[in-house]
Amino acid sequence: MNKVELLAPAGSLEKLKVALIYGADAVYIGGEEFSLRVAAKNFTNDEIKEGIDFAHKMGKKVYITANIIGHNDDIKKFPEFVKEVEKMDADAIIISDLGMFSIAREVAPNLEIHVSTQANNVNYATANMWNSLGAKRIVLGRDLSLEEIKEIRKNIKDDFEIECFVHGAMCISYSGRCLLSNFMASRDANMGACAHPCRWKYSLVEEKRPGEYMPVFENERGTFIFNSKDLCMIEHIPELIEAGITSFKVEGRVKNELYIATVIGAYRRAIDAYYADRENYKLDKELTDELTKISYRRYTTGFFFGKPSSEDQVYDRSTYIQEYKTAGVVLDYNSETKQATIEQRNRFFVGDEIEVITPNKRVYTFKIDKMINENDEEISVAPHPQMIVKMKIDYPVEKYSILRKKEDIQEGEN
Repeated sequence: MNKVELLAPAGSLEKLKVALIYGADAVYIGGEEFSLRVAAKNFTNDEIKEGIDFAHKMGKKVYITANIIGHNDDIKKFPEFVKEVEKMDADAIIISDLGMFSIAREVAPNLEIHVSTQANNVNYATANMWNSLGAKRIVLGRDLSLEEIKEIRKNIKDDFEIECFVHGAMCISYSGRCLLSNFMASRDANMGACAHPCRWKYSLVEEKRPGEYMPVFENERGTFIFNSKDLCMIEHIPELIEAGITSFKVEGRVKNELYIATVIGAYRRAIDAYYADRENYKLDKELTDELTKISYRRYTTGFFFGKPSSEDQVYDRSTYIQEYKTAGVVLDYNSETKQATIEQRNRFFVGDEIEVITPNKRVYTFKIDKMINENDEEISVAPHPQMIVKMKIDYPVEKYSILRKKEDIQEGEN
């Protein structure tokens, strides 16, 4: 049995490296054009090339997203973009628009094409048609049940790949095709500029009483009627693999490094544990706990086991729960002196309890006893962003290990 692919989002070159180091088999990234995440930092062509080279040295893959619903001006520029993607040796390009698909096939016939979830892929007839046109993989809509996915798998060719979202934000729309943002904020979700109006707070207005706003509320804070919980399928790894899914996709190109490292690290360990001993597999509780230490909007299994109900919505807030923040990132570690060099991300103090997440290892907790700055001066606090700090950590860490610190529960955007 070939292992299922773990596919990570990467909104910047640094996030690409973190995702791959923490266990992703492949990443999907967006260039400065044609990608559906304009809020992400995204990649210049030089950064795309550097990211591809970094991944290939690790034996891993990079997929380029070009999944906007293209307008005429986009079509004119698209052939050169595809040629550049092929020249940079990308492993695949992700497309949703049929016209853009035909252009890619014509100008780069050897470039692998994956069909985006934006193309509304929810049945095997659609899958077979895309396959007949030359697609290598189809990204299924998040509107499908596990039984529907199994049926699709049975009715397509064995070598045609299926990719499914297993973790991240859910859209209140049909396979991501949402017009609400464009209508309410003149920001086109299908061009990557979603304003997330599904997270806003709403009231009702009766037509004969203009200006009189009547709250639709669950409590005194109001209600958020389109606000879905986040998808989380880590407790169902065996069922997903046995359904014949080729690639597990994690959503979140605008998320930070702590989110990427934590989610990818947890799913990596769960997947590997399943393949190591399928008959006796049991999910480590630490991994489910890990997924509550990132910014998240409570969890749901989405459509996998039936239609979502009111229990799958969040009515009392629009923002994420965030209990932990990144304190710093390890730049270097001396195994003889056990001294770690840290680049600060958020303020921390001597005496703080810190958790360290490291690729493919359990979380390690320690208390900061002493730290020094770049001038070898002892300090009690690291207050400045990106300042360099050295401290002793008995547990062997490595570059890209992340130090996180528990904060008061906050509501945040990422």
